Amino acid sequence: MQRSPANLSKNFARKFLNPGGRNPIRTIPSPSCAVFLNHRGDDTRKTLTGLLYDHLFRLRLRPFLDSRNMKPGDKLFDQIDIAIRNCKVGVAVFSPRYCESKFCLYELALIMESKKRVIPIFWDVKPSQLLVKDNGTCSVEELQRFSLALEEAKYTVGLAFDSSTGDWSEFLRRASHAVIENLLEVGGDERYWEKKFKNQALGQELKFNPLFIPQKLNQDLIDRL
Repeated sequence: MQRSPANLSKNFARKFLNPGGRNPIRTIPSPSCAVFLNHRGDDTRKTLTGLLYDHLFRLRLRPFLDSRNMKPGDKLFDQIDIAIRNCKVGVAVFSPRYCESKFCLYELALIMESKKRVIPIFWDVKPSQLLVKDNGTCSVEELQRFSLALEEAKYTVGLAFDSSTGDWSEFLRRASHAVIENLLEVGGDERYWEKKFKNQALGQELKFNPLFIPQKLNQDLIDRL
């Protein structure tokens, strides 16, 4: 029997806000994310990154996007650091003005240093155009750290997209597929997932179009992550 939202809210309150009738005030940890989206908000939050977040969210793959997952009162760097360290895959959305943001470079450096699987997306920019510049806001150590992370990401196989001529729907499909493939590889033996399909045709459909993943498989993937 499906429980109503009201009952779910009551159960949540009993379990987390006042367990055992004692200690009514309790810190509730944020759920970990599986996919961290690194991007320059002014460039892609309302376009590519926002749309990709929605796709991954519908697939129940626990994406993290600062503007969607954080709330007033959260400590910015604390939440970002936790999300990156707990994620399985990082998606770095490189845009023409990406390198102007010290915050973007900080996130990227932490992702690379944490040895996370990274999927670069080059949005209206070529890898050779991405350079860390000294604008007076970073120390020598930070510049070196950011440059090393950027160079490593630039030489990782990724996806490229031209927003003026590209097919948005097809690109989002490919990007979602890339994320799922990497999650499967990080999460364990891919043969485990193949066994979940009794129908080989459905398995082949998943291989080429992850947006048709059955809900049961999504939950299985989440449980294993």
